[in-house]
Amino acid sequence: MTPAPTQEPTVSVPDAQPGIQPAVTSETQLLVEPSSLSPRRRIVQGLLRSREFSILVVLLLVVAAATIKNPSFLLSSSGWRDLLLTPSMLIVLAVGQAAVIITRNVDLSVGSVLGLTAYLTGRLFIDHPGLPIVAVFAAGILVGGLLGLVNGLLVALARVPALVITLGTLYIYRGIVLSWAGSSRINASDLPPDFLSLGTAQVLTIPVLFIVALAVLGAVGYYLYTARSGREFYAIGSDPDAAVLYGLNVRRRVLSAFVLSGALAGLAGVVFAARYGSVSSDAGTGIELQAVAAVVIGGVAIFGGSGTVWGAALGAVLLVTINRALPMLGIPDFWQQALVGALILSAIVLDRVLAARQSRRLVEARDLP
Repeated sequence: MTPAPTQEPTVSVPDAQPGIQPAVTSETQLLVEPSSLSPRRRIVQGLLRSREFSILVVLLLVVAAATIKNPSFLLSSSGWRDLLLTPSMLIVLAVGQAAVIITRNVDLSVGSVLGLTAYLTGRLFIDHPGLPIVAVFAAGILVGGLLGLVNGLLVALARVPALVITLGTLYIYRGIVLSWAGSSRINASDLPPDFLSLGTAQVLTIPVLFIVALAVLGAVGYYLYTARSGREFYAIGSDPDAAVLYGLNVRRRVLSAFVLSGALAGLAGVVFAARYGSVSSDAGTGIELQAVAAVVIGGVAIFGGSGTVWGAALGAVLLVTINRALPMLGIPDFWQQALVGALILSAIVLDRVLAARQSRRLVEARDLP
C-alpha cells in the first residue's frame, strides 16, 4: 500500500502587497504553521504570541500589585475613575504618533500642538461666550490638523528627515504659545461649567474622556486594519523604496499620517483643557516623549512597518499606570524613571530579535521542497 503523502507546512501571508516585503507585525505576520491546526486554535495561538497580550498581562500585574498594596488604587470609585481618565489624553496622542511611526517617521511636535490648542480652547470660550462646545472641539482638531499639515509638507515634499522637521516645529509652535499667552493663564472660572464637567462626567462609571479616547482608537485602528490606504502605511514603513516601485503614493500617505497626528494632538489639547480646567503656556511640555515611549513600549517598531494602535494605547495606559502605581509601592523616583527606560530598551531589543527570528522562518519556508 502506498503511504499517504504528508502535508507540508503552509505559509500564510495575509494582506501581502506584491513586490513589498510584509512587516513583522500581528497584522502582516508570516507564520509557518501546521495545516492541521483548527482556525480557533490558530487564533488563540496568535493572541498568545501577540505583543498586545504581553503588555496587557504586565498592565494587569502592575494594577494587581498596586491594589494589594493600597486597595483604593482600583477598588474605590475615584481609583477606578483615575485609572481610566488619567491615560485618556496620552492614548489620543499615542494613536496619532503610532500612525506616523508606522510610516518610518516620528512627530516630536505633538506636545507643542497640544499646548497651542489647549490655550486656543480657553481663548475661544473667553472671546466668544456661548460658543458651542462641539465647535471648540472642531476648532482644536482643525488647527491641530493644519499644524500637522505643515509638518507633513516639509517631510513629504521637501524630503527632510521627520526628526529634524518636527524638532524644529516643536520649538516654533511652542514659541507661538509663549508669545501669545505670555504670563497669562486660563483658569477654570474662564471656562463654561458644561465644558469643565466633561473632565469628570461618567457613563456607567466610565469617564466620558476615556470613551472619546476609545472612539478615536477604534476609528483609527479600523482604518489601518481594513482600508487599503491604511494598509499602505505598513507597506511604506516596511520598505519605502519598494513602495515607490510598486506605485504607492508615498508622499500622500506620509502627509496624511502627519495630518492625523496633528489633528489628534489638537483634540488632546481640548481634552487637556477639559481635564485640568486651567491652561498656561507650558501645557504639554515633554508629553511628546511620553507619546513616543508609549508607542514603542506598545510594540510599534521605531523603524516603521509594524505594530498596532491597540498596542500603542495599551502602552500609554501602562506608562501612566506605572507612574501612578510605583510611588504606592514605595519605589523611589529614580527607579521609576529607570524602569520606563528599561521598558523602552527592552521593546526595541525585542523588535530586533523577533525580526531576525522571522527572517530565519521565511528563509526556512522558502527552502521547503
